[in-house]
Amino acid sequence: MSSRLEGDAFLKNIASQNDSPLTHEEWEQSAEQKMKAHEFGHIRSGAGAEETLRRNRSAFSKWAILPRMLNDVSSIDTSITLFGHKYAHPFLLAPIGMQRLAHEDGDLASVRAAAKWDVPFIASTVSSYSLEDIAEAAGTNPRWFQLYWSNNEAVSYNMLKRAEQAGYEAIVVTVDTVMLGWREEDLRNNFSPLREGIGKANYLNDRVFMESLTDTSDEGIIQGILENIHHPSFDWKKIEDIKRATTLPVLLKGILHPDDAILAVEAGIDGIIVSNHGGRQLDGVAASLDALPLIAEAVNGRIPLLLDSGIRRGTDLVKALALGADAVLLGRPYIYGLAVAGQAGVEQVLENFIEETRVSLALAGIPDISKFASIKLIRE
Repeated sequence: MSSRLEGDAFLKNIASQNDSPLTHEEWEQSAEQKMKAHEFGHIRSGAGAEETLRRNRSAFSKWAILPRMLNDVSSIDTSITLFGHKYAHPFLLAPIGMQRLAHEDGDLASVRAAAKWDVPFIASTVSSYSLEDIAEAAGTNPRWFQLYWSNNEAVSYNMLKRAEQAGYEAIVVTVDTVMLGWREEDLRNNFSPLREGIGKANYLNDRVFMESLTDTSDEGIIQGILENIHHPSFDWKKIEDIKRATTLPVLLKGILHPDDAILAVEAGIDGIIVSNHGGRQLDGVAASLDALPLIAEAVNGRIPLLLDSGIRRGTDLVKALALGADAVLLGRPYIYGLAVAGQAGVEQVLENFIEETRVSLALAGIPDISKFASIKLIRE
């Protein structure tokens, strides 16, 4: 387990890297300079007019922290426990597919950086490297597997089995991608990374998928993926089938409505990730943060809640926990770090986020995540 820089040591480390970006905005600008325009556009953009993309950020500014004073914060415990596993920090790296768009080493660089800072990594179905290769790169660091349902159900069930065998600790089923969102940036650039084959590794390494193809040329494989990955008939019955098919905890990612949260609990789901897919699917929907209190009220502590979409700063994490999240997912920031400097870039983004989170918790008067109930927010 890696030791973390704190206080003066952290500041000295930052000073020694004064040519590196510091804020999310700086990392984004540096990534734009390094990447091809259509590839950067795919990562940065949201669906439609990008109302939800902007709303994910503006939602945080509507809430203000009421910090507690005179608590001993000389030692900050940021560890959490989810599904019987203890994690060093209250955040995970969100599942982001096709990471070779940002850097040739893609998911392998990201998961190695996550391992350095003891941050759990969620591998995507459409990763640029197979889930087995990602698991090997992770070593003993915790990882979860995100599943996009396949129209060929046998492929999905085989991927669940592969994830179990490769030591993944949970399954994240994304439920808001039954078809691709209206992504004008990609349409304008006539760009589809799936069609380019950047997210095919898990399919290439899946025996059931490959045996289902009559054409195993590159074109045939890509067509097979496209025919499998969008699934408008996906429903609650299939969620129950997934739950029965694996021994691992199952979380649903993409829940925004409290009624769906109740249905998830009734279906035996182990956790919910409140998410609007980073504003990349249905434009005009609520910010994930705005939906979180409604879902927290509906779930009433029966299963863990995680928040995805819009997390950029340690103060964002504090606000999310205060509104009912047990942990959050960090997405675009680490991909920009990957684009700028590969594994080292992701490591720097994570180090900054961890330290800002530690400082934010301390100044809010929270020495221990488990004692978070005392922190209040006000709506501005």
